[in-house]
Amino acid sequence: MGLWAMGLFLGWDKELGAPLTYHDQYCVCRYIGALGARVICDNIPGLVNKQRQLCQRHPDLMQSIGEGAKEWIKECQHQFRHHRWNCSTLDRDHTVFGRVMLRSSREAAFVYAISSAGVVYAITTACSQGELKICNCDGHKRGQASDDKGNFDWGGCSDNINYGIKFAKAFVDARERMVKDARALMNLHNNRCGRMAVKRFMKLECKCHGVSGSCSLRTCWLAMSDFRRTGDYLRKKYNTAIEVTMNQDGTGFMVADKDFQGSTKNELVYVENSPDYCLTDRSAGSLGTAGRVCNKSSRGTDGCEVMCCGRGYDTMRVKRVTKCECKFKWCCAVECKDCEDLVDVHTCKPHKRPDWLDIT
Repeated sequence: MGLWAMGLFLGWDKELGAPLTYHDQYCVCRYIGALGARVICDNIPGLVNKQRQLCQRHPDLMQSIGEGAKEWIKECQHQFRHHRWNCSTLDRDHTVFGRVMLRSSREAAFVYAISSAGVVYAITTACSQGELKICNCDGHKRGQASDDKGNFDWGGCSDNINYGIKFAKAFVDARERMVKDARALMNLHNNRCGRMAVKRFMKLECKCHGVSGSCSLRTCWLAMSDFRRTGDYLRKKYNTAIEVTMNQDGTGFMVADKDFQGSTKNELVYVENSPDYCLTDRSAGSLGTAGRVCNKSSRGTDGCEVMCCGRGYDTMRVKRVTKCECKFKWCCAVECKDCEDLVDVHTCKPHKRPDWLDIT
C-alpha cells in the first residue's frame, strides 16, 4: 500500500522532483478557509467512499497520516539500503511504489506492512501530543500494577495505541475490502501484521517519586518504542515471508509449501515471486543496479558481486572530508579540523546491450 492506495498521493512536484502528498496539499489548503474539509477531500484522487467520509470527518487525522508517510518511507529506504531493491522507484513513477506494487511480491508485502504500521504510529503519536480533537492519551489504565521491579501506579500519558490501530484499520483496509481476490486478502493480512508490529513493542516508562529520588514510589505508563524497532522486525519478517495461494472458496490462504507446519498469523505473505531487480524493467518497477554503490569486500547483499549481478564494477577515487583532531575547548565547545582523505568508491557497471541491438 503506497501513498496512492492510502489516498495520499496527489501528483508530482516538478520543482522538487518528488511526490506531492496529502501533507503538502493540506499545508496549502488549510489557508483557503472557504474550501472546507469536504472540498479538500473530494479533490484527493484515489479515495474510495469510506476513506473520503473519514477524511471529511477527520481532516486533522489526514494531516497526521501525511506526516507519518515521510517516516515510513524513510524507514523502508533504511531497511533496504544495501538491497538490490532499495525502496526506490522509477523516475516520474507517479505512484511512488506503484509499479513495484503491481506484483504481489514480498516487496509489496513489506511496503503494505510498514506503511500500515506508519499510519498507526503517526495517529497514536498525534493523539498523545494532543494534536487531534477526537482522541488523547489512553485513560483506561488505572490503579496499581507490578513488574519485575515491584509495584507501581498507572499514570502519566499512555500512548493510545488501540485508537491508532482502530483508525488505521478503518482507513487503510477500506480499499481492500471492496474486492475479493488473492491480492486483496494478501494486502489485508500484511496490513494487520504492520499494525500489530507497532503494538508488539509498546514499553513501560516510569517516573520515580520519593525522598532524593529513592524510587520508593513509581508512576508508569505505556509508550511506543522508536519506529526503527518496528522496521527491524518487519524486515526480518520480509526475509521469512511465506508464499501463499488463495483457497478454493476465496475466503483465505493456503501455504504453497505443503510441508509447512507453522502459522501464517504473524508472518508476511506474498503470492508472486520477486524479480531479481538486476535490470531496469518498467513492467516490474525495477530500477536495476547500474551505478549503485557497492562494497568490494562484502559477500552480503551490499557486496559488488551480488549488487552488480555479476556485471562487474567501476572504481573511482574521490576526496572525502571528515572532522578530525577534535579537542574540547573550555567552556563549552568542541573544535575540529577538516581532514581530507582519498577513498575508492565502487559502482556497478551498466548492463551491456546485446551486439545484435546495435546492428542497423
